[in-house]
Amino acid sequence: MRLSPRFRLVLVLPVSSALCTSAGESVGAPLLMQLHLFGAATPTGEAFGHCAALVEPSWKLYVYSRRSFIHRADFRDPVAFRPAGELGASAIWISFGPIWLLAPFLEQQARSHPERVSGLRGLIACSSSSALTKRYAANPFDRHLVSSLTSSEEQLLSTCRRLEIPCRILQPTLIYGQVGRYSDRNLSRLLQLLRRLPLLPLPSSTGLRQPIHARQLAAVAFRMAQQLSRRDCDPALSERIPLGGDVPLSYRAMLQALQQAQPSGDPARRCYLLPIPSRLFYLLMAPLLLYSPKAFEAVLRIGADLAGFIPSHQLLAEPPQPFPLPDLP
Repeated sequence: MRLSPRFRLVLVLPVSSALCTSAGESVGAPLLMQLHLFGAATPTGEAFGHCAALVEPSWKLYVYSRRSFIHRADFRDPVAFRPAGELGASAIWISFGPIWLLAPFLEQQARSHPERVSGLRGLIACSSSSALTKRYAANPFDRHLVSSLTSSEEQLLSTCRRLEIPCRILQPTLIYGQVGRYSDRNLSRLLQLLRRLPLLPLPSSTGLRQPIHARQLAAVAFRMAQQLSRRDCDPALSERIPLGGDVPLSYRAMLQALQQAQPSGDPARRCYLLPIPSRLFYLLMAPLLLYSPKAFEAVLRIGADLAGFIPSHQLLAEPPQPFPLPDLP
C-alpha cells in the first residue's frame, strides 16, 4: 500500500522538542509491534506519527481515518472496516476518535470478527476531562456529553476486560496546537477572537487552566504504547488517566501568554484584556442564559478552577514544558 504524500512527510519530519525522544528511554527493548492509529486526521493523530517514526522506526504504523487518505475506518460503519497489516500479529490500537463511537465499534469487532482482535496487546483511547469537569452541568447538552463519555468509557473497559486486553483511557483537558494542516478547536478559537476584538472583558478573578499541546498528548499515548508492548505499565496508574499540560495558570494568564507567543504585528497582541469586577461581569453575561444556556455555562466556567490533572511531564519522565509550546509544521 503506497502512502499518501502527506504521510510520507510525516514519517521523516524531524521534531524540535524532546517530547518524543524522551519517551523512548525506558529500560528494555520493545517487542515488534503493529500500531493501528485511529483518528489520524487530528492534530494529536498527526503528532503521533512523528513519535512513532522517530522513536520506534521498526514498528509498523497503520493509520486510519473516515476520510480514507490511507486506510478507511468509520466507527459508524464497523461492517465495512478492513484492518491493515497481519491478522493475529501483536498489535496495539490507539484512538483519538470519538470514544462514544469507538466503544461499540470495538465490541462489534470482537463479537463478529474475533480474529481481528486476537493479536491485540493493548488499547489506548482518548476521552475528555469533560467527563469530570462537567458532571454537575445544568444545561442538557453538557449533561448528555458527560453521560456519553462515562458510559462509553465503561463499555470500552468492560470489553477490554472480557478480552483480557489492558486498556488506558486518557482524559485530556484543553487540547491546543496545530500540527501540519490540523488545528485545535479550543485555543485557536480564542486566538481568532483576540484578533477580531480591540478589547476583551474578563472577570477580575479567573480560574486555573492546564492546557496540553497535541504533541504532549501524542507523546503520552506513545509512551503508553511502549509500556503496553513490554507489559510494564505502572500498576499504581488508573485505567482512566486525567491528563493536563505542565503549567497550571489562570484563564487570564493563559490568554496573555497566548498573545505574547504570537509574532510581532499579529492583531491578537493588540487586544486589551479588561478585568472588571466578577459580579458585574456575570451580570452583564446573564442575558446569554436566555439565548444559549450552554454558552452561559461556558462563561461561568471562566471563574472555575479546571486544573489539578496529572501533568504530562510526569508520565514522560522529562522536565516540565512551558506554555505555549510551538506548533509542528
